[in-house]
Amino acid sequence: MLFKRREKAKWQNRFKAWCWPERGWKRAWTYVWHRVTRLAGTPHAIAIGCAAGVWASFTPFMGLHFILAAVLAAAIGGNLIASALGTFFGNPLSFPLIWLSTYNLGGLMLGREQKSEISISLPEGFWSSMMTEPGLAMSQFWDIVGPVFVPMLVGGIPLGLMFAIVAYFPVKTAVETFQERRRDRLVQK
Repeated sequence: MLFKRREKAKWQNRFKAWCWPERGWKRAWTYVWHRVTRLAGTPHAIAIGCAAGVWASFTPFMGLHFILAAVLAAAIGGNLIASALGTFFGNPLSFPLIWLSTYNLGGLMLGREQKSEISISLPEGFWSSMMTEPGLAMSQFWDIVGPVFVPMLVGGIPLGLMFAIVAYFPVKTAVETFQERRRDRLVQK
């Protein structure tokens, strides 16, 4: 690889860089913003793809946000790369707020109590029972995770839709502006 490190960074340093980029969050967001505005495609397709990524960040399907955003973007005619970049809305700083707000909104919609924190702990010996009795282990898993997952899913759909709509308009405006300026520069040359 062209720009690979000579020595692999320690896992602590990689985790720290994942949680807090070396050059700061402002630079990371600026990079993502420039990547989105410079994508090829119509402003609507790019903005709808980015909105799909933002919406996917509000679902409780951790690890599947890229796939979910890509499927949604393809279904509604959005840009797939923009959908992947839109999932950056969900990051280590915003996920705790997203999870708590989707859980509480879903709980409100389902008539459940509101919480200020969410705690999930698997029973002792869960992983060994997963190997010996997978059916029982999955039943135990759903008994613990289900009461948190269902409200997060129910609350994540409308909350994600709201944030996706809010994200659509500035992205579309920025892409239109960038593409117009690019056309003007090319015409002047």
